[in-house]
Amino acid sequence: MSHSTASVSAVDHVVLVAGPWFADMIFRGLSRPTRPGAEVFAEEFRLLPGGAFTLAMALHRLRHNVVWATDFGNDLFSQHVLSVARAEGLNEIGFRHHHIPLRSLTVVFSYPSDRAMTTYQDHISPPSLTTLLRQHRPRMLLLPSLQYDPATLAAFRLAHELGTQVFMDCQDISGTLGNPMLRETLAQVDFFAPNANEALRLTGATTVEDALDALAALVDTVIIKRGSDGATAAQQGQRYDIASIPLAAVDTTGAGDCFNAGFIHARLIGHDLPDCLAAGVACGGAAITDLGSSAAPNLVELQQWLSRVPAPVAELS
Repeated sequence: MSHSTASVSAVDHVVLVAGPWFADMIFRGLSRPTRPGAEVFAEEFRLLPGGAFTLAMALHRLRHNVVWATDFGNDLFSQHVLSVARAEGLNEIGFRHHHIPLRSLTVVFSYPSDRAMTTYQDHISPPSLTTLLRQHRPRMLLLPSLQYDPATLAAFRLAHELGTQVFMDCQDISGTLGNPMLRETLAQVDFFAPNANEALRLTGATTVEDALDALAALVDTVIIKRGSDGATAAQQGQRYDIASIPLAAVDTTGAGDCFNAGFIHARLIGHDLPDCLAAGVACGGAAITDLGSSAAPNLVELQQWLSRVPAPVAELS
Protein backbone atom coordinates (compact mmCIF):
# COMPACT_ATOMS: atom_id res chain seq x y z
CA MET A 1 0.00 0.00 0.00
CA SER A 2 1.51 3.29 -1.08
CA HIS A 3 -0.39 5.60 1.30
CA SER A 4 -0.11 8.26 -1.41
CA THR A 5 -1.82 11.61 -0.83
CA ALA A 6 -1.71 13.57 -4.05
CA SER A 7 -2.03 17.33 -3.74
CA VAL A 8 -5.45 18.88 -4.02
CA SER A 9 -6.33 22.20 -5.56
CA ALA A 10 -7.79 24.71 -3.14
CA VAL A 11 -10.63 25.42 -5.58
CA ASP A 12 -11.83 21.85 -6.18
CA HIS A 13 -14.40 21.82 -3.40
CA VAL A 14 -15.54 23.35 -0.12
CA VAL A 15 -15.28 21.64 3.24
CA LEU A 16 -17.74 23.18 5.69
CA VAL A 17 -16.67 22.94 9.33
CA ALA A 18 -19.47 24.02 11.65
CA GLY A 19 -18.64 24.29 15.33
CA PRO A 20 -17.16 26.36 18.15
CA TRP A 21 -13.53 26.92 19.00
CA PHE A 22 -12.08 26.42 22.44
CA ALA A 23 -9.12 28.21 23.98
CA ASP A 24 -7.14 25.30 25.42
CA MET A 25 -5.06 26.14 28.48
CA ILE A 26 -2.73 23.13 28.50
CA PHE A 27 -0.76 22.22 31.62
CA ARG A 28 1.87 19.55 30.94
CA GLY A 29 4.43 17.78 33.09
CA LEU A 30 2.35 17.39 36.23
CA SER A 31 4.12 15.57 39.05
CA ARG A 32 0.87 13.91 40.15
CA PRO A 33 -2.85 14.07 39.36
CA THR A 34 -4.72 17.09 40.64
CA ARG A 35 -7.04 16.64 43.61
CA PRO A 36 -9.09 18.88 45.92
CA GLY A 37 -7.07 20.64 48.58
CA ALA A 38 -3.73 20.19 46.83
CA GLU A 39 -1.62 22.29 44.48
CA VAL A 40 0.33 20.78 41.59
CA PHE A 41 2.89 22.66 39.51
CA ALA A 42 3.24 22.00 35.78
CA GLU A 43 6.51 21.99 33.87
CA GLU A 44 4.98 23.55 30.75
CA PHE A 45 1.99 25.71 29.85
CA ARG A 46 0.55 26.94 26.58
CA LEU A 47 -2.65 28.67 25.44
CA LEU A 48 -3.69 27.21 22.09
CA PRO A 49 -6.85 27.19 19.98
CA GLY A 50 -8.74 23.90 19.90
CA GLY A 51 -12.20 22.55 19.15
CA ALA A 52 -13.40 23.13 15.59
CA PHE A 53 -10.39 25.39 15.00
CA THR A 54 -8.23 22.26 14.88
CA LEU A 55 -10.37 20.68 12.16
CA ALA A 56 -10.41 23.84 10.05
CA MET A 57 -6.71 24.54 10.51
CA ALA A 58 -5.57 20.96 9.88
CA LEU A 59 -7.59 20.67 6.65
CA HIS A 60 -6.41 24.09 5.52
CA ARG A 61 -2.79 22.99 6.00
CA LEU A 62 -3.61 20.07 3.71
CA ARG A 63 -4.72 22.62 1.07
CA HIS A 64 -8.47 22.23 1.24
CA ASN A 65 -10.86 25.13 0.78
CA VAL A 66 -12.30 25.29 4.29
CA VAL A 67 -15.25 27.40 5.36
CA TRP A 68 -15.40 27.45 9.14
CA ALA A 69 -18.73 28.61 10.57
CA THR A 70 -18.09 29.86 14.09
CA ASP A 71 -18.63 32.81 16.43
CA PHE A 72 -16.26 35.29 18.05
CA GLY A 73 -16.97 37.78 20.82
CA ASN A 74 -15.13 40.80 22.19
CA ASP A 75 -13.36 38.86 24.97
CA LEU A 76 -9.66 38.09 25.14
CA PHE A 77 -10.09 34.39 24.34
CA SER A 78 -12.09 35.16 21.19
CA GLN A 79 -9.49 37.64 20.05
CA HIS A 80 -6.65 35.21 20.70
CA VAL A 81 -8.22 32.42 18.66
CA LEU A 82 -9.20 34.86 15.90
CA SER A 83 -5.63 36.13 15.66
CA VAL A 84 -4.26 32.60 15.34
CA ALA A 85 -6.89 31.72 12.72
CA ARG A 86 -5.84 34.75 10.70
CA ALA A 87 -2.18 33.86 11.08
CA GLU A 88 -3.00 30.41 9.65
CA GLY A 89 -4.70 32.11 6.68
CA LEU A 90 -8.15 30.65 7.31
CA ASN A 91 -11.04 31.92 5.19
CA GLU A 92 -13.13 34.28 7.33
CA ILE A 93 -16.35 34.10 5.31
CA GLY A 94 -17.99 31.86 7.93
CA PHE A 95 -16.99 33.97 10.94
CA ARG A 96 -19.67 35.84 12.90
CA HIS A 97 -18.54 38.66 15.20
CA HIS A 98 -20.46 39.80 18.28
CA HIS A 99 -20.03 42.74 20.67
CA ILE A 100 -20.39 40.53 23.72
CA PRO A 101 -18.08 38.06 25.48
CA LEU A 102 -18.20 34.58 23.92
CA ARG A 103 -15.74 32.64 25.99
CA SER A 104 -15.01 29.01 25.18
CA LEU A 105 -12.31 27.84 27.52
CA THR A 106 -10.90 24.40 28.33
CA VAL A 107 -8.34 23.76 31.04
CA VAL A 108 -6.34 20.67 30.05
CA PHE A 109 -4.26 18.61 32.48
CA SER A 110 -2.04 16.66 30.09
CA TYR A 111 -0.60 13.32 31.23
CA PRO A 112 1.65 11.02 29.14
CA SER A 113 -1.16 8.75 27.90
CA ASP A 114 -4.28 10.91 28.23
CA ARG A 115 -5.65 14.19 29.52
CA ALA A 116 -8.35 15.52 31.83
CA MET A 117 -10.34 18.62 30.90
CA THR A 118 -12.65 21.17 32.46
CA THR A 119 -14.62 23.42 30.09
CA TYR A 120 -16.67 26.60 30.26
CA GLN A 121 -18.61 28.03 27.32
CA ASP A 122 -20.79 31.12 26.91
CA HIS A 123 -23.93 30.20 25.00
CA ILE A 124 -24.95 31.54 21.62
CA SER A 125 -27.27 29.99 19.05
CA PRO A 126 -25.16 28.62 16.21
CA PRO A 127 -25.84 29.52 12.58
CA SER A 128 -28.43 27.41 10.77
CA LEU A 129 -26.89 24.37 9.13
CA THR A 130 -29.47 24.42 6.34
CA THR A 131 -28.64 28.06 5.57
CA LEU A 132 -24.92 27.28 5.55
CA LEU A 133 -25.42 24.29 3.27
CA ARG A 134 -27.43 26.29 0.77
CA GLN A 135 -24.94 29.14 0.86
CA HIS A 136 -21.72 27.15 0.46
CA ARG A 137 -22.86 23.83 -1.11
CA PRO A 138 -19.88 21.97 0.33
CA ARG A 139 -18.58 18.61 -0.73
CA MET A 140 -18.24 17.62 2.94
CA LEU A 141 -19.99 18.87 6.08
CA LEU A 142 -17.90 18.30 9.18
CA LEU A 143 -19.37 18.50 12.69
CA PRO A 144 -16.98 18.16 15.65
CA SER A 145 -19.58 16.75 18.07
CA LEU A 146 -22.66 14.54 18.17
CA GLN A 147 -25.83 16.42 17.26
CA TYR A 148 -29.29 14.91 17.09
CA ASP A 149 -32.38 17.08 16.89
CA PRO A 150 -35.01 17.84 14.23
CA ALA A 151 -33.05 20.77 12.78
CA THR A 152 -29.87 18.70 12.43
CA LEU A 153 -31.81 15.83 10.87
CA ALA A 154 -33.36 18.20 8.33
CA ALA A 155 -29.92 19.64 7.54
CA PHE A 156 -28.45 16.19 6.93
CA ARG A 157 -31.27 15.33 4.56
CA LEU A 158 -30.68 18.58 2.68
CA ALA A 159 -26.96 17.80 2.56
CA HIS A 160 -27.66 14.57 0.73
CA GLU A 161 -29.97 16.35 -1.70
CA LEU A 162 -27.10 18.73 -2.46
CA GLY A 163 -24.58 15.89 -2.86
CA THR A 164 -22.81 16.77 0.40
CA GLN A 165 -21.38 14.01 2.58
CA VAL A 166 -21.65 14.29 6.37
CA PHE A 167 -18.80 13.51 8.77
CA MET A 168 -19.60 13.70 12.47
CA ASP A 169 -17.42 13.21 15.53
CA CYS A 170 -18.91 12.47 18.93
CA GLN A 171 -17.07 14.23 21.77
CA ASP A 172 -18.33 13.76 25.30
CA ILE A 173 -22.01 14.26 24.42
CA SER A 174 -24.68 12.30 26.29
CA GLY A 175 -27.08 9.98 24.47
CA THR A 176 -27.55 6.34 23.62
CA LEU A 177 -28.89 4.34 20.71
CA GLY A 178 -32.06 3.90 22.72
CA ASN A 179 -32.99 7.45 21.68
CA PRO A 180 -35.03 7.27 18.42
CA MET A 181 -33.93 10.76 17.30
CA LEU A 182 -30.28 9.86 17.80
CA ARG A 183 -30.69 6.69 15.75
CA GLU A 184 -32.59 8.50 13.00
CA THR A 185 -29.95 11.22 12.81
CA LEU A 186 -27.03 8.78 12.74
CA ALA A 187 -28.70 6.98 9.84
CA GLN A 188 -28.20 10.17 7.80
CA VAL A 189 -24.47 10.37 8.62
CA ASP A 190 -21.94 9.11 6.07
CA PHE A 191 -18.94 8.96 8.45
CA PHE A 192 -19.19 8.71 12.24
CA ALA A 193 -15.98 8.83 14.27
CA PRO A 194 -16.35 8.41 18.05
CA ASN A 195 -13.50 7.31 20.27
CA ALA A 196 -13.67 3.96 22.04
CA ASN A 197 -15.19 5.25 25.29
CA GLU A 198 -17.81 7.24 23.41
CA ALA A 199 -18.73 4.26 21.23
CA LEU A 200 -19.15 2.02 24.27
CA ARG A 201 -21.32 4.57 26.05
CA LEU A 202 -23.50 5.24 23.01
CA THR A 203 -24.17 1.57 22.30
CA GLY A 204 -24.08 0.08 25.79
CA ALA A 205 -21.70 -2.56 24.40
CA THR A 206 -18.95 -4.10 26.49
CA THR A 207 -16.38 -4.39 23.67
CA VAL A 208 -15.28 -2.07 20.90
CA GLU A 209 -16.05 -4.81 18.39
CA ASP A 210 -19.69 -5.04 19.52
CA ALA A 211 -19.97 -1.26 19.55
CA LEU A 212 -18.64 -1.16 16.00
CA ASP A 213 -21.24 -3.68 14.86
CA ALA A 214 -24.08 -1.75 16.52
CA LEU A 215 -23.05 1.55 14.95
CA ALA A 216 -22.34 0.00 11.55
CA ALA A 217 -25.96 -1.15 11.44
CA LEU A 218 -26.91 2.54 11.27
CA VAL A 219 -24.02 4.40 9.64
CA ASP A 220 -22.40 3.64 6.28
CA THR A 221 -18.85 4.15 7.59
CA VAL A 222 -17.93 3.96 11.29
CA ILE A 223 -14.46 4.81 12.58
CA ILE A 224 -13.65 4.16 16.24
CA LYS A 225 -10.50 5.95 17.39
CA ARG A 226 -8.57 3.95 19.98
CA GLY A 227 -5.70 6.28 20.90
CA SER A 228 -2.41 4.39 21.21
CA ASP A 229 -4.21 1.25 19.99
CA GLY A 230 -4.89 2.81 16.60
CA ALA A 231 -8.35 2.69 15.05
CA THR A 232 -11.04 0.27 13.93
CA ALA A 233 -13.50 0.91 11.12
CA ALA A 234 -16.35 -0.80 9.31
CA GLN A 235 -17.84 -0.11 5.91
CA GLN A 236 -20.31 -2.24 3.92
CA GLY A 237 -19.60 -5.41 5.86
CA GLN A 238 -15.81 -5.02 5.74
CA ARG A 239 -13.82 -4.27 8.89
CA TYR A 240 -10.36 -2.74 9.09
CA ASP A 241 -7.95 -2.43 12.01
CA ILE A 242 -4.93 -0.16 11.96
CA ALA A 243 -2.23 0.23 14.61
CA SER A 244 -0.90 3.57 15.73
CA ILE A 245 2.62 4.83 15.07
CA PRO A 246 4.83 3.91 18.06
CA LEU A 247 5.55 7.28 19.64
CA ALA A 248 6.20 8.81 23.03
CA ALA A 249 3.30 11.23 23.33
CA VAL A 250 4.04 14.82 24.30
CA ASP A 251 0.32 15.73 24.51
CA THR A 252 -2.77 13.97 23.13
CA THR A 253 -4.97 17.10 23.06
CA GLY A 254 -6.26 17.57 19.51
CA ALA A 255 -5.04 14.20 18.22
CA GLY A 256 -8.54 12.93 17.50
CA ASP A 257 -9.44 16.04 15.50
CA CYS A 258 -6.19 15.79 13.54
CA PHE A 259 -7.03 12.13 12.83
CA ASN A 260 -10.37 13.31 11.44
CA ALA A 261 -8.66 15.88 9.22
CA GLY A 262 -6.27 13.30 7.78
CA PHE A 263 -9.09 10.84 7.15
CA ILE A 264 -11.25 13.46 5.43
CA HIS A 265 -8.31 14.70 3.35
CA ALA A 266 -7.71 11.22 1.95
CA ARG A 267 -11.43 10.69 1.35
CA LEU A 268 -11.81 13.96 -0.52
CA ILE A 269 -8.99 13.14 -2.92
CA GLY A 270 -10.55 9.77 -3.73
CA HIS A 271 -8.86 7.21 -1.50
CA ASP A 272 -10.58 4.12 -0.13
CA LEU A 273 -11.11 3.35 3.54
CA PRO A 274 -7.71 1.73 4.32
CA ASP A 275 -5.79 4.71 2.96
CA CYS A 276 -8.14 7.11 4.74
CA LEU A 277 -7.38 5.33 8.02
CA ALA A 278 -3.65 5.54 7.28
CA ALA A 279 -3.88 9.29 6.68
CA GLY A 280 -5.85 9.66 9.91
CA VAL A 281 -3.25 7.75 11.92
CA ALA A 282 -0.48 9.80 10.30
CA CYS A 283 -2.07 13.13 11.23
CA GLY A 284 -3.02 11.93 14.70
CA GLY A 285 0.51 10.71 15.27
CA ALA A 286 2.00 14.00 14.16
CA ALA A 287 -0.33 15.87 16.52
CA ILE A 288 0.90 14.16 19.69
CA THR A 289 4.49 15.29 19.15
CA ASP A 290 3.72 18.80 20.45
CA LEU A 291 1.13 20.54 22.62
CA GLY A 292 -2.40 20.85 21.27
CA SER A 293 -2.73 20.59 17.50
CA SER A 294 0.23 22.84 16.71
CA ALA A 295 2.07 19.96 14.97
CA ALA A 296 -0.76 19.19 12.51
CA PRO A 297 1.12 18.37 9.27
CA ASN A 298 1.06 20.01 5.87
CA LEU A 299 1.06 17.92 2.68
CA VAL A 300 4.83 17.40 2.59
CA GLU A 301 4.96 16.46 6.26
CA LEU A 302 1.98 14.12 5.84
CA GLN A 303 3.89 12.12 3.24
CA GLN A 304 6.75 11.71 5.70
CA TRP A 305 4.39 10.54 8.46
CA LEU A 306 2.61 8.12 6.13
CA SER A 307 5.85 6.23 5.62
CA ARG A 308 5.69 5.28 9.32
CA VAL A 309 2.07 4.10 9.39
CA PRO A 310 1.47 0.33 9.72
CA ALA A 311 -0.65 -1.24 7.00
CA PRO A 312 -4.36 -1.63 7.85
CA VAL A 313 -5.57 -5.20 8.36
CA ALA A 314 -8.86 -6.20 6.74
CA GLU A 315 -11.31 -8.80 8.00
CA LEU A 316 -15.00 -9.52 7.58
CA SER A 317 -17.08 -7.70 10.20
